[in-house]
Amino acid sequence: MSSVDSSGDGGKWLDAHYDPVAGLYTFSSCIDLADLSGDRESRLVVGDLGTGSSGMKLKVYRGTALISENSLLDLPAGLVAFFMDLHEPRIPAVAVASGPCIYVYKNLRPYFKFTLPSLDINPLEQDVWQQAREGQIDPVMLKEMLESIRKKADVPLSVRSLRFLSLESDEVDEFVQLYKQQPIRRQTVITCIGTLKKSTADEDGISCLVIGTENSDVFILDPEAFTILCKMSLPTVPTIMDVTGQFDVEFRITVACRNGSIYILRRESEKPKYCIELSSHPVGLVRVGKNMVVGCTDESLQGFTQKGKKLWKIILPAPVTTMAAMDLPTRGLQAVLVGLANCQVHLYRDKNLLSTIKTPDTVTSICFGRYGREDGTLIMTTKGGGLMVKILKRTAVFDDMDSTPGPPLAQSVRLNVPKKTKLYVDQTLRERENGLAMHRAFHMDLSRTRVAAARAYVKALESSLTPMSSSLSKPLKMNAVVQGLGPSFKLTLNIQNTASCRPIMNLAINFLYDDNLYRIRNPYMKIPLLVPGLIYPVETFVECTSDKGISDIIKVFVLHEEKSSPLLTAHINMPVSEGLVLS
Repeated sequence: MSSVDSSGDGGKWLDAHYDPVAGLYTFSSCIDLADLSGDRESRLVVGDLGTGSSGMKLKVYRGTALISENSLLDLPAGLVAFFMDLHEPRIPAVAVASGPCIYVYKNLRPYFKFTLPSLDINPLEQDVWQQAREGQIDPVMLKEMLESIRKKADVPLSVRSLRFLSLESDEVDEFVQLYKQQPIRRQTVITCIGTLKKSTADEDGISCLVIGTENSDVFILDPEAFTILCKMSLPTVPTIMDVTGQFDVEFRITVACRNGSIYILRRESEKPKYCIELSSHPVGLVRVGKNMVVGCTDESLQGFTQKGKKLWKIILPAPVTTMAAMDLPTRGLQAVLVGLANCQVHLYRDKNLLSTIKTPDTVTSICFGRYGREDGTLIMTTKGGGLMVKILKRTAVFDDMDSTPGPPLAQSVRLNVPKKTKLYVDQTLRERENGLAMHRAFHMDLSRTRVAAARAYVKALESSLTPMSSSLSKPLKMNAVVQGLGPSFKLTLNIQNTASCRPIMNLAINFLYDDNLYRIRNPYMKIPLLVPGLIYPVETFVECTSDKGISDIIKVFVLHEEKSSPLLTAHINMPVSEGLVLS
């Protein structure tokens, strides 16, 4: 394969091969890479859709050459390569889901065919066809009765009856004569397929087949006997499937359905464990580590946890056509390849764009992995049937290009939260068991605290025990400063009129104290006119008369000649007289 530098992708990829007339019409679910010969060279296995009604084939490529092809009876819905036994050499088999059957190929030859079990038939439909077989009713009456059953019955009609109802009047007689002697069968078809490791997570470990059907069921098949190991039900028809885990240990099946929701199935659970409701229908579903990346029809790419919590959402420049995972363990790179309708393929790690690849045509399928002996090979097919092969350069470096508006990248880094202790767990259980009583006790204590605070506030207002006056006509503010070591102290009261433009007159200061401890030179003083905004210092001297080394509170009252209650009150905690103690 010749290699030339590619353009439009930052020089990270090499154009190994491009054949615009390869005639490959397929989707990402029908393409896989596998070592089918045991020579450590991976081949490209493709389920070709052909024209849609004919030419369906299973094709195998080695390098750029087509080495094998097998005709398929119906359109392929999915294709997987899996190990079904422990025989040597370790060569995987290829399973192709087509219609109601799974065709298993081994050594590029047909090996086994598995058919889905038949569905229950409507007993009324069976009786009507029995009457037609015995000649009791004519085709016109048969058509009327089947139409009535179709509208009222819970069990859907078979394909034969639905086809009969769609015929014109001149064709019904011939159809009845042709099919009335044949037994009625109602068969579902496969919509998606995946693989699940049986007991070990080894790369060449035995895998089970996981299939989704049109009847909203999910089956897990035994890889050797091809019997149904497990059956699970969904609310609607599955379209895209991602499987992880081991069947004998623990597994998780993530299924995107036609109703625009994603359901998560787990071991020993016949019904979905979690449900993710999307704003639009999913186009692609890829698992990256423990998270899921979903591409939707509203031109968005969204990230979810394995329990359905939404992590991020970005808007794409064009509708999504296909998606695939890009896992490169040698470089520790896990990313998502997104094919867009504007002839571009974007490479995302979380919500960050790493690289953009421009293609000559719209990409319909993407597959990344080991092809030949190259680990980092990107294979794409286009809408016109072309085949493209690109190889990742060994010197390629991907840097996050966070061009989307929003929080910085550091905000999405998960914190290392410590594990829950036993004390925390016990406390949580106690709160769950006694939640109602604890809530009532909390509100009772809160109410009592509010009542006590309100009472103290009212008492302070009534007795003027605040350093600021509550009177609107005479707003005052006062603070006190005590200076000295004793036994004589200098007491300075700074009084301020906080009114905007009104002076205050006829004020006086009075001191209340213990005569056995203190003696104040001027226990009653008049205050001059207080101009708004200015601070007026009022000074006096306090002498401690006790030699016991104790102190007390001196109360200061600011009085007005026209009021019996003080405008404000201040309590001054006097210091211990150090002079008397030393003497």
